Parts: sequence; C-alpha cells; structure tokens
Amino acid sequence: MDGAAGPGEGPAQEALQSLSRRLRVQEEEMELVKAALAEALRLLRLQAPPATLQGTVPPAPTRDSPAAPPGLPPTCSTPLVSRGTQTETEMEMEPPSPGPPGLSNGPRPPQGGSEEPGGTQFEGGGSSSSGTGSPGPPGVLKPVQPPQRADTPRRNSSSSSSPSERPRQKLSRKAASSANLLLRSGSTESRGGKDPLSSPGGPGSRRSNYNLEGISVKMFLRGRPITMYIPSGIRSLEELPIGPPPETLSLDWVYGYRGRDSRSNLFVLRSGEVVYFIACVVVLYRPGGGPGGPGGGGQRHYRGHSDCVRCLAVHPDGVRVASGQTAGVDKDGKPLQPVVHVWDSETLLKLQEIGLGAFERGVGALAFSVVDQGAFLCVVDDSNEHMLSVWDCSRGTKLAEIKSTNDSVLAVGFSPRDSSCIITSGKSHVHFWNWSGGAGVPGNGTLTRKQGVFGKYKKPKFIPCFVFLPDGDILTGDSEGNILTWGRSLSDSKTPGRGGAKETYGIVAQAHAHEGSIFALCLRRDGTVLSGGGRDRRLVQWGPGLVALQETEIPEHFGAVRAIAEGPGSELLVGTTKNALLRGDLAQGFSPVIQGHTDELWGLCTHPSQNRFLTCGHDRQLCLWDGEGHALAWSIDLKETGLCADFHPSGAVVAVGLNTGRWLVLDTETREIMSDVTDGNEQLSVVRYSPDGMYLAIGSHDNMIYIYSVSSDGAKSSRFGRCVGHSSFITHLDWSKDGNFIMSNSGDYEILYWDVAAGCKLLRNRYESRDREWATYTCVLGFHVYGVWPDGSDGTDINSLCRSHNERVVAVADDFCKVHLFQYPCARARRRAASTGATAAT
Repeated sequence: MDGAAGPGEGPAQEALQSLSRRLRVQEEEMELVKAALAEALRLLRLQAPPATLQGTVPPAPTRDSPAAPPGLPPTCSTPLVSRGTQTETEMEMEPPSPGPPGLSNGPRPPQGGSEEPGGTQFEGGGSSSSGTGSPGPPGVLKPVQPPQRADTPRRNSSSSSSPSERPRQKLSRKAASSANLLLRSGSTESRGGKDPLSSPGGPGSRRSNYNLEGISVKMFLRGRPITMYIPSGIRSLEELPIGPPPETLSLDWVYGYRGRDSRSNLFVLRSGEVVYFIACVVVLYRPGGGPGGPGGGGQRHYRGHSDCVRCLAVHPDGVRVASGQTAGVDKDGKPLQPVVHVWDSETLLKLQEIGLGAFERGVGALAFSVVDQGAFLCVVDDSNEHMLSVWDCSRGTKLAEIKSTNDSVLAVGFSPRDSSCIITSGKSHVHFWNWSGGAGVPGNGTLTRKQGVFGKYKKPKFIPCFVFLPDGDILTGDSEGNILTWGRSLSDSKTPGRGGAKETYGIVAQAHAHEGSIFALCLRRDGTVLSGGGRDRRLVQWGPGLVALQETEIPEHFGAVRAIAEGPGSELLVGTTKNALLRGDLAQGFSPVIQGHTDELWGLCTHPSQNRFLTCGHDRQLCLWDGEGHALAWSIDLKETGLCADFHPSGAVVAVGLNTGRWLVLDTETREIMSDVTDGNEQLSVVRYSPDGMYLAIGSHDNMIYIYSVSSDGAKSSRFGRCVGHSSFITHLDWSKDGNFIMSNSGDYEILYWDVAAGCKLLRNRYESRDREWATYTCVLGFHVYGVWPDGSDGTDINSLCRSHNERVVAVADDFCKVHLFQYPCARARRRAASTGATAAT
C-alpha cells in the first residue's frame, strides 16, 4: 500500500483508495472512542479522591460489562463511552515518552511493530491509511499538561502488552468501533470526511486548527485532515510570538513591461520619468545614462490598484495620470469592480476615483481632454456594448454615456482643438463623436456618432491607433499597414454611413507604410510623425505629405513596436510586444532598459552567493537577472516550457525542469547544456539540490521524486533512487541540513518524509521527524508554516513560500496578488504581517 498504482492499474488503484477510505473511517471512529474514554476518566478523577482512584481494584469483566481496552485506567469502565463528550486531555491513553520539555508525559511515538500500518501515513487525501501513530482526536489549540501517571497502562505500548493480551486488544478495538456508532449520526465517509469533533466548516475550505494534547496540531483543507507534529523545543503554542515581524516589505524594482497585450501603456511625464504599467503596479522609471546607453536609473511605483491595470492617460499638465483597471476578485471571493484612478505622479497620491460600479469587465481605453486644461476624461469599458462615457475629473461625476459598438474599441481621444470632438477606433471602424456637455450637469450631456467613410478604400480589419495633426486632420494606422489621412467633407447622399449628417469624415490620402499592422503612431514636437510596425518591426519617421524621412528596424528578439513616446531631445522610448522597453534614437539605434517574460512565470531560483536570480516560464525563455544592475544578464530559448529551477550550491550550474519530464543542467557562464535527462512523461514541478550538492531531487507530476547523485562540480549525475509513496503529484520539497532526508508536499495535501541516505525509504513514523532541521523551507504544509493559511482557504490560496536565510521570517505569495511576511515559525493562525503587490515583481 505504500506505492502508487502504475499505469493501466485503474481498477486496482480505485480499490486501494476505497480500502484506504474505509481504514480512515475506522481510525476516526477509534479516535472518537478514545476521546470519550479520556473525558470520562477526567470527570471521574475530578469527582473521586486520588487515594480512592489509586486503591480501586478493577472489577472483573462480565457479559454486560465488556473488558476495558488496554490503556484504560482500572477505575474506568467502558459504559462511560456513552457520555460522548469531547476530550481536553488524553495523554493517559498513550505510551510514556521521555519527550520534550513540557511534554514529559506525552505519548511515545510508534516504533517497531507499532508503526503506522498499511503503508504511507495519510495526511489528507492520500491513498494509504494512517495507523495508530496519530495520537488522539482534535482538541483545543492550547496544549494541556496532564498529571503524572507513570504507572498507567498505555495503548500501543509494545513493552507492556504480552502476546496473550493482543487478542483482547483487538476485541476491545472492535468494541470501541461499535460503541462509536452511539456517538455519531452517520459515518464519516458518508458525510464527506467531516470530523464530528471539529468546528463547523465546509469541505471546500480550511477549517479550524486543533492541538492534539501538546503533541500535534491538525488543520483541514477541503475536508481533509492534515496532522503536524510539534517540535520538542516548543512547550506550548502560546509561547510562540504573535504579531507581524519587525521586517517590512517595500517594492524596490519591477522587471518587465506589459506590451504584449495592452495599448496606451507608455508615456513620458513632465519630470522626465517614463510611466508604464505591469500587473497591479504603475511604474515611474527614470532612465540612467545617455541615449542608447545602458539603463540603471531608478523606479517609483503607484500601487493604488487592486487588480491589473489595462490603460493609462497623462493629463496635459504632464503631472496627473489616469489609470484604469480590470475587474477581479478579492481574497474573500467578492468581485472587485473596474475603476479609474486619477493620481499625482509627484506625490503618488490618489486624487480621484472615477466610475466605481459604472464599468463592466474592465477599462479598455481612456483619454484626457486638451483645450480645457484636462477638465474631462473619456472612458471606454470592456462590456459587450463598449460603453463610452465622459466624466468631470475634479468632481468624479459622469456627464454623458452611450453605447459605442459591439466591436472591440482599441483607442479613444479628444481632439486637441475641440473637446466636443471625440474619436474612437478599433475593429473595422473609426467613429467621430460629438459631445454636448449639458452645461456641466451630471448625466445631462449627449453623444452623437458619425461613422468614418472609407469610400473607395478597403476597410481594414483593425484600426489600432490614430493621432491628431496640427492642421486638424487625423492619421490612422491599420492592420493592412496603411496610414490613412482623414478630413471633414460635405456629405453625399449616395455615401453609406453618413447618418443623415450634413458633414462627414472621409479619407483624404493613403500611404502604405508597413508590412503588416501598424501598432503605434506618435506626433513629435517638430511636427513629424513616427509609425511603428508589427510584422516588419520598423520604426519610420514621416514628414509633411507622409514622406518617409528616416527609419530603423527593431531587433527580432525584442518583438514588434507596441508603443512610442518622445523623450528629451532626439531620444525615443519604444515599448515592444515582447515586453521590452527600449531607449535610443533613429540614428544610433536602440538598447533595452527594461525587459521581462512574455508569458506566465513559473520557475524562480536565487544564486547561492551572488545577487542574481534565474527565471523560466511558459514563454520557453530561461533568463538570468542581475539584481544589482536590474538588468538581464543573459537569456536562452529552452524550446520547451520551463517550470522549475535550482542552482547547485557552487553556483556553477543550474538545473531546470521542463513540462515534458525532461530536465537540463546548464553551465551558468557558458550556457552550455551539461546534462539532458528525461524522467517519465509528465511535467516536473520542483528540482532541488541537497545542501552539500551531492544529490539532486526532482519532483514530478507522476507522483514520484527522482534522486540523482551529483558530481562535485554538478556537471554529471547518475540515478540514485526513487521516492515512491505519494498519491498525487509533487508540489514542493526540501532537504534536511545534513542532506540525508527530504520533506515533500503533494497535490492532495500530504506531508511525507524520506530517508534518502537509506535508499529513498519512506519514513512511516512522521513523529520522529518533528525535530529535524531543514536547509530550506519552501513546503507550504508543515507545522512551522501552517499559520500562513487564511481562514476559508480551499488549499490553493498559497502558491509558494520561502523562509529567510536567518530563519526569522517567511515570505508567502498568494492567489490575491499579494506577498506577505510572517514570523518564523508561523504556527499560530492569523499572524499575517506586511504585504505588497506580488505579481508586480514578476
């Protein structure tokens, strides 16, 4: 039962799991009986004098009075089981233990023939059952020290049970299982695994934590019990410190820029800072060095948003910024509504919150008015109708609103000459809106639409961008690579889409500028226009009459041009679709100042001796980052998705696990692949070197941990063994400080321990591992970190955690865009400390 079923053994595995569930039910029934007996003993000891208790002769068992199970004191008989009350202490039910200080009378861990039977110790969802090694049912959080009873017979004590007593013990267990029916309303299995002694809570959430009489604590995730033994050095949970740690978190640097799937995402402020966004954070970046030179500068961050930012607009004063966010969900499952923040870029203080509850799904595009000192803000949301609304910036009131179009809207803007003219563009359309403000009365304004008439020109599939020229004309860039010049003209009764208006907007001129889409247009201070191409990655400068003046090509590994902003002098800032921010000019070319991944980031590890870290993810890129210079040291294409990585203690090589079961070892200096090995055909979720670098552990989704012996330089490895026993995929693992043992977590909330030096042997008696010291602590389940789990958790809220090198704090990343700090050990619930935006740092 201690091995996972192999491929093709579905029916056998189901039968094994069914048997495991039945054994768990029986174990819980026995725990309930033990609780009732211990409670009866406690009450009896409170009512009777100590001398009477010690001098009482146990009555002989009769037919109506069955024999007491081993471990029951002479003064207590089994009819007291009918009380069914919850225990506060059941130390008397367990064998004596030399034990830790404060737990001197606690139970002896199962040893020898008393090991947990049936294979793997179950800790929530495993296919193996737990035996008698888990002492007692859940009680209260505070450990209770029992009185000394050194002469009391103990259950599961191999030294006190003779062979002639063992049949009697078995009969007593059966009697206890039958008596348990009097205490329960239905079996545990039929009630979804709920423990009748636990506090209320649904099977899909974390339930209350319990203390098993100073020996262990138990928590529930999705209705599954997880037992964790208390180290011997901890006399009581109450002695553990509470409150936040003295350390705090502050966001220092954001790697990356969201250019792949967003627009209106790059501007230059009056201060010279570049403003852009990624995840929940708006970044204000001050480049260092000269044009085309290396970055370095500094960053500030606006962190007022509760979910991902989707678009930006800069006020005409160059100081105020508007940023719109998407809809989301908070940690309690409540929806977070889209909203626009107007804030001061100098103080980073929020000035106005606009549209809370007025937008659906998210804010797709927004723009300030120009001629009236930015008094108004135009917003397009991401609803099916793409609602277009105009707002008073100072009061935060809505002045007008109308359904825009069922097609996607990609850009919006006020005319710099007339705030009553608003333009939107997107899928197969350019719309010219006339806004009458209704004398500033909220909701009293009107919006009327005129469609742009393409006439003899081919209507493109998308029009992603537009720009206003000083003479009043409008340039649009489309998916066909054309720049179209739009102007006002008298309406023609034969022209479709005029909407009955006396005047309409038509195309004055067309110029083919790029191969593929035009993603960005930018009007420069000298009156020239810049266009950025998608497929051809060209950046072209255009003079009057759309005459090409100068151009350059962005290197392919940076991606296509997504956004363009004009810096001081001839300097330009270019955002790309591969999430890079480039700096330079058309003559000297461009160099990256900000780079990032283009898809989900999964693997992260830090260099053992240098301020460097390595990342990998779904974009198949393996990146080494310089933490001091805030720059990308190197990047290579893995050709496959990278999910996990770890440096060898020497720092000379790094192991990377892929989604196909392959894992690679690369030289960190030459980037040469030293090893290429495949274990199974499922994804690898964790790789971890032992502290001395002699072993490499690889956790797979095939439920196994593969152990390899590693050469001194880390370049060569050979299979040492496999850790077999988990009933679900491996999620986390850590090595002990001596490099001989492993602690691992799995997808069904198991906590297992392994003796690697003894041949990858599963340690069935988990109690013996309670004092083991761990070189790292990244497992999300364990006594030292179980307090990080929030109330109501469904087992997926904590994505990762890591203990600090000084073993004083633990950092936790959750599902709600937060990173939290806790004191270590965090073995008391709700000790959450400082937090910051988590996804902002990826």
